[in-house]
Amino acid sequence: MSEFIMVACDLHDKTMLLKIARGREAAETISQRNTAEGRARLINDLRVRAQAAGGARVIFAYEASGQGFGLHDELTAAGIECHVLAPTKIARSPQHRKQKTDEKDADQILQLLRGHVLAGNPLPNVWIPDVQTRDDRELVRARLDAAEKGVAVKTQIQCLLKRNRLTRPEHMKCAWTKKASGWLRMVTRDPAVGAGARATLASLLRQWEFLQQEIERLDEALENLASSPRYAAAVDELVKLQGVGLLTALVFLTEIGDLGRFTNRRQISAYLGLVPRSYESGAAEDRKGHITGQGSSRVRRVLCQAVWPRVCEGGADHAAYRRVAEKNPKHKKIAVVAAMRRLGVRMWHRAQAASHQSTPRCRGRRTEAPAPAI
Repeated sequence: MSEFIMVACDLHDKTMLLKIARGREAAETISQRNTAEGRARLINDLRVRAQAAGGARVIFAYEASGQGFGLHDELTAAGIECHVLAPTKIARSPQHRKQKTDEKDADQILQLLRGHVLAGNPLPNVWIPDVQTRDDRELVRARLDAAEKGVAVKTQIQCLLKRNRLTRPEHMKCAWTKKASGWLRMVTRDPAVGAGARATLASLLRQWEFLQQEIERLDEALENLASSPRYAAAVDELVKLQGVGLLTALVFLTEIGDLGRFTNRRQISAYLGLVPRSYESGAAEDRKGHITGQGSSRVRRVLCQAVWPRVCEGGADHAAYRRVAEKNPKHKKIAVVAAMRRLGVRMWHRAQAASHQSTPRCRGRRTEAPAPAI
């Protein structure tokens, strides 16, 4: 049997706790700084260990986190096999969660790695996106974050008005039109309003205006991204669907990444977290619960926004929504989730088909507005 050196890592911002084992031998625990120099020393140490073991195969594993995939890239470039594991798919006992330590986490990863190397057990690996996809995600996620911050600022303004018993004129039906913004600026100069409230409102308005400008800048960058050869054909096809705009299309494409990873609608639905949980034990019937909520919450958020025009009167999914709602009015949310799942599957089919076609340039597309505060 070939020699194996297995390395389990509990990764943190500044440190790495490592469990290193050769075959079935006892593991050695070492600590290394998570810096460029520390990672270089680690790679060199693993190479020395591999040579001393007669050219042993080094297999490294760590859990996915906010650290991204930089460590994976460095190890792979050095010729070391690296696995990034999904934390949500690693079974942990209640006792482990109550007495969680870095060494216990590293030891659990090592046991998974040993089971994979010595017994062929599958590892709960995450899909590693390429560097370009990661960079595209940064831009799309920045646009979503800017919209969320804008909603938060609007909520703060509304709460401030309520606390100070200020109501906008009745003829202003919408709170965020130019006229309504002008009225809010008048409030900041009204001596009848407290000085603290006026200063706070003025600050919130400046924040709101800045975020609107940032959203416009990001929208321009998204237009350029959507027109690139990587996304042009797929985006052109997706925006033909009712309720799907440029932002929804780009969120879907960048978060999903390689569309060829999925072979059927069940797999893409499960990845999006839009399938029900299953509870089955012994002779007990298989009971279904709420959706799993796994995968990207960003995709579910934009799908939820996109399906509302589809379930409203005249929408593509209105008939299916009405059947569920009329049968049991309490199940309206279930009907919306079902519409989200259907839309996600349709988008996957269309984007995958478009990827095999030519890449026309995108013209005249409109970026969707940020989600309203609900």
